[in-house]
Amino acid sequence: MFKPTQNIDTAFRAMRGFMLIVVIGSLCVSVYAIYNNAMLAARMQERVYVLANGKAAELLAGTRKENIGVEARDHVAMFHTWFFSLDPDEKAIAASVKRALYMADGSAKKQYDDLQETGYIAGIISGNVSQQVLIDSVSVNTVAEPYLFRCYATLKIIRSTSIVTRSLITQGVLRSVARSDHNPHGFLIERWEILDNKDLKIETR
Repeated sequence: MFKPTQNIDTAFRAMRGFMLIVVIGSLCVSVYAIYNNAMLAARMQERVYVLANGKAAELLAGTRKENIGVEARDHVAMFHTWFFSLDPDEKAIAASVKRALYMADGSAKKQYDDLQETGYIAGIISGNVSQQVLIDSVSVNTVAEPYLFRCYATLKIIRSTSIVTRSLITQGVLRSVARSDHNPHGFLIERWEILDNKDLKIETR
């Protein structure tokens, strides 16, 4: 009489143990799947796709701290490129310098105003002179903000009769600001000054 009952009780316990194993297994698989899905989503968010010349390029995104040196050097290089690369066209000069001035404070505007007052800009336009800048190197101290930088470059002043090569050394500090379309790196150049700008050689054309 008690044997069937014992068999039912044993079968019930076995079934309960089996169901418990199935539930625990299902929970483990679910947790593993959720974890893998979260990790995959995080990895996908680190990938940025940029459309350039009709082609999609995949880039890896990083934190501001990881890229601060690279971004700071590129900010300084781009500022000097826009500020010093000039062609004999008033509108082209105004547009180029305007882009540069978004990346710096009043110290850069003062330098530009000085160039205008001395007739340097007018001389480029009237003399059909082109000025090109080649960035040799940019050093940035990223230990503490504001970040001190120094830029080493070469200027080429191309006239109809000659090419003048000049050295260019500038320095200033970088302060972090909000990123924008005009200032994608999120830095502002302050206390910018020209330390050296002398002739290296003059070539006759």
